[in-house]
Amino acid sequence: MQMTPMIESFVCHFGEMGSRWGFNRTVGQIYALLVVSEQPICANDIAELLGISRGNVSMGLKELGSWQLVQVQHKAGDRKEYYFCRGSIWDMANKVFEERRKREMDPTLSLLRDIMMDEAANNQEAYAQKRITEIHDLLENITEWTQSLQSLSPEKLNTLMKLGSGVGKVLEFTDKFRPKKDA
Repeated sequence: MQMTPMIESFVCHFGEMGSRWGFNRTVGQIYALLVVSEQPICANDIAELLGISRGNVSMGLKELGSWQLVQVQHKAGDRKEYYFCRGSIWDMANKVFEERRKREMDPTLSLLRDIMMDEAANNQEAYAQKRITEIHDLLENITEWTQSLQSLSPEKLNTLMKLGSGVGKVLEFTDKFRPKKDA
């Protein structure tokens, strides 16, 4: 594989995005390289292409393995391990969403549940608990919604995404015909 300017641009950007998705820049770059590689790549070639140490590549591949984003392949007569992306781009997105949920949303929801169970000592704490409950309910709904989206096939998810703002228009339309509650 050659590191063309286009591929290098993608790899560098993916590295920056990786840090926003929950893994470091180098791990993001390694993954980006594997995403755009037609053939599996050995760790030595990854290190050379990215200009990073073999040890750094090894740690990055281990991290990607823990996210279940890469798979190892062996070639007959070759002792090296070759790496490639597991599954489709949709599978990758689902894995990233799932890992972020586990690392970010689940601990937050757990903390919020614990706080909600505490007895409020005064009006200030009662108000705080009310707001914390609202945050909890929002995060819980987001979690349930994303899990239901993850269960859709890539084809159905793609169709849903293409509907885009059309769903909002349908909801606005149905609101016009919904009976109004007395205030």
